[in-house]
Amino acid sequence: MVSLKNKEVTASVLLKRLSSYAKNHPLYQALKELGRIYKSLFLLEYYNDPELRQRIEKQLNKGELWHKFAKEIFFGNNQEFKVGTKDEQNLAVTCRNLIQNSVVLWNYLTLTKKMSSVNKQTQDEIIRSLNNTSMISWHHINIHGEYDFKLMGSQSEQFDVDSLVDYELETVFAE
Repeated sequence: MVSLKNKEVTASVLLKRLSSYAKNHPLYQALKELGRIYKSLFLLEYYNDPELRQRIEKQLNKGELWHKFAKEIFFGNNQEFKVGTKDEQNLAVTCRNLIQNSVVLWNYLTLTKKMSSVNKQTQDEIIRSLNNTSMISWHHINIHGEYDFKLMGSQSEQFDVDSLVDYELETVFAE
């Protein structure tokens, strides 16, 4: 414990070392009981504090939303890896994360553009709304569609960013 306190060893190394001993090692038993005390204190606080429960539930919902988003992005092959090596799997996961982060970045950039074009009162309303929502929104993205990145010929065919911004804000706040 002194080594842990003096930061000469990490907690994970200590626990790995202790788990290699018999389960009746006194230090292992003491740490196990200390963990139970902290767990009991947390559970009592969790049951007693509705605000803490709501904060934890909100964070859990964000995590589940992120996983649902990942599943939407990784829709091919029934969400199964068809590659054999660990490196190829890591590459696929990294590409999925890049796509997810790009969509979230797009949402932030779009929101920033919208906020720069509205008055202070509307900005305050948007900020208050953002406290109860997440920027993890992908319903405005054509995930399963066909993408054509050719340059458009005439000005009339150009993409209307402002109408998309309004649509995206409605989508984000509707969630």
